[in-house]
Formats: sequence, structure tokens, C-alpha cells
Amino acid sequence: MQKLILTIIAISFALTRTDEDHKYRRKLLKHTTNSMASLKPEDINPLVGMHIAGIYSEAGHLKEMEALEVMVMEKRKRVLGDDHPDTLTSMHNLAGTYKEQGRWGEAEALYLVVVERRKMLLGDDHADTLESIGNLALTYWDQGHWSDAEALELVVLEKRKLVLGDEHLHTLLSMRSLANTYLYQGRWKDAEALQVVVMEKMKRLLGEEHPDTLVSMGSLAYSYRIQGRLDDAEVLELVVVGKMKRFQGEDHPDTLIAMANLASTYREQSRLKDAEALEVLILEKRQLLLGDEHPRTFRAMSNLGLTYWKQGRFHDAAALQLVTMEKTKRALGDDHFYTLDNMANLANTYRDQGHLKDAEALGLEVIEKLKRVNGEGHPDTLKSMSSLAATYRDLGRLNDAEALEAMVEEGRKQRDVS
Repeated sequence: MQKLILTIIAISFALTRTDEDHKYRRKLLKHTTNSMASLKPEDINPLVGMHIAGIYSEAGHLKEMEALEVMVMEKRKRVLGDDHPDTLTSMHNLAGTYKEQGRWGEAEALYLVVVERRKMLLGDDHADTLESIGNLALTYWDQGHWSDAEALELVVLEKRKLVLGDEHLHTLLSMRSLANTYLYQGRWKDAEALQVVVMEKMKRLLGEEHPDTLVSMGSLAYSYRIQGRLDDAEVLELVVVGKMKRFQGEDHPDTLIAMANLASTYREQSRLKDAEALEVLILEKRQLLLGDEHPRTFRAMSNLGLTYWKQGRFHDAAALQLVTMEKTKRALGDDHFYTLDNMANLANTYRDQGHLKDAEALGLEVIEKLKRVNGEGHPDTLKSMSSLAATYRDLGRLNDAEALEAMVEEGRKQRDVS
């Protein structure tokens, strides 16, 4: 009976992005959880399992999603063989889950296998091959390997231009990914120029209210914020939020992301009351819609904690950051980037509270984990080392601070050269 219920749920599952679709899939989650309670992942049909994994993905149930995707992959390997296109699709999906969990090394290894097999079976220019190369580039991006990401993104972009043309949606999405890489390389003008092209082409191709057009406008606004052009960022983000509310609904995930981006701009403008009001609203909506344990809820808590910190409300910031850190550890693991980000924020708050020993202990723990997960030269690692150096200065340990600052400077020089 439970297998039949899951099959019906899978048949009714749609991948479209309207607010009604998201609400419907949230309703499916309860029935899915109840039906899965009496079954093991290996009891599920692979095709049904793929759809159920999609429901878990949107709900942020990454461990349950991973279990189903591993089952689908193993069954397809056994029945269809390692090189069958459906097997490679299941491996590709599992790599995406590893990426979402912050397990970038495992994601990279699996994407590399998929890329090579798809090249061999489908050819270098096939859409599935290019999709896998693009996702491998995003995994390099997550690890701070900007040059490696850029090289792959350029390959994907050129092939999509050649095969699909300059105006195709997939070509424009490749341009957007490359622009994001330029942004994090500090090539702000290159990023902005590409983002403007993408936005204008998407307006012409899809219309000004299409979700992909609005996401591209949001990306350009983020570029403005990174450059310190906060008024330009705010103007564009207000447009994006207004249109997303009108065309996708106030509770749509993309709308809430756009609202969070606007709140971050308010925070950078020191409009802290405006930022706080928006972030409290986002947190309440995500708790109501997604629950307390969803990664996007954790992100909303983290953003609100940062605003409390900037307001000088260190006690409120520390309390929220501590709760967020414990939740992310429990739900996502000790080494997930959300967990490490919250640990780093809490260490900074401890320093500003004068709890210097606590700040030092937590800062050291974060750095060791970031070195292991991301590498010594990753921007997040260097940022945490810089924060620990500030703590050493407050402790009066000037030699330790200067030694760490020199390491940070050398690490940034090496990144600029590479």
C-alpha cells in the first residue's frame, strides 16, 4: 500500500517553479514521510525514488535525499551497467547532493567520473556532458578554485554558443555562472559587463518578469553591492522583490532569497532597523513554510544574527548564532559550510563581547576545519585567520597576530597570482 502511495505522489510531482507548485510539494512531504517510515530506500522503484528525492531536496532533508539517490544509483548500476545514461544521471544527481551538503571533495570526484563517461558515450558537445562540466566548475567554485572554475566555464560557454547560439537560455546561464566567478576573482568590471549582457538578453528572450530574468537582475545587484555601489544595488533589488512578489508570490523561495539580498544591502547601508525588520519576516516565513531544521531557515537565522552583531546587540547575536551553530551541526554536520560560517560569526561576536579565550578557541577550531575542508588558501580560511589575528591583538599577543597577518597576506598574494 505504501509503495502505491509513493508511486501516486511521484506521478503527481512537477518540477515547475510557481508558488502553487512549491506549496503543493510541501503538502506532499508529510505523506511522503509517513509512507517512507515503513519502507527502506531499497524497497522503492528507482524512478519513484528520483521524484521522492526531489521532494526531500526542496524540504532540505538532505540525508534522506542522499539515501534514496544512493539506492537509485546502485540499482541502476546493477541492472543497466555503470555506463548507461540513466546510471550516469543518478550519479550526477548524487554528486549534486554531496555539493549541497558541503562535501565538495566527494562531489568533485563523482562529477569527474560522470564527465569522462559522458564525453566517451555522448561526446564533448552533448547537453548532458556540458551540464556535468558546468556543475564540476561550480564545485571548484565552492572550493575557491576560481581559475579552475573559470577554465571549465569558458569551455562550456564556447560550446553552448557554437551548438545553441548566443541567445539560447543555456548559453545565457553559462554566461551568468562565468560572471559570478569573475566577481569572486575580484574582476568586478568583467563580471558587471557580462551580467548586464545576460540581463538584457534575458529580458528580450524571456520577458522582464520571467524568474530567470529576475535572478539575473539580482546577480547584477549583488555585483553592485560587492563594489560598494549600495544605492544601485538597492534600486535593482527593490524591482526584483516587487516583481517576484507579484508574479511568483510572497512565499516563493526565490522571493525570499531576493528579500534576503535586499536586507543584506540595507545592512551594508547601516539601515539596520530596515534590515532587521526584513530578516525577522524572512525567518518567520521560512520557519512556517520549511520548518526550523531547513538549511534556508539556518541561513535566515545567520543573517539576522549578523544584523544583531552590527547593531552592537552582542548578547542577542551570540544567543542566535549559538543556536544556529548547534542546529547546523546536527542537521548538516560539523564540516558543512553553514556550520563553519556560523562558528566564525560566533567567534567574532565572542571577541566583541570581550570573551577572548572563547573567541580564540572557536577561531582555531574553525581554521583547522576550513584548512581540511577547503584548503589553506581558500578565501574563507584566510578570512578566519585574519579574524583570529584580531583576537590575538586584543589579547596583547602582537607577535602571534603579526605572524598570522603575514600568512594571510602571503595567501592572498598567491591566490592573486594563480
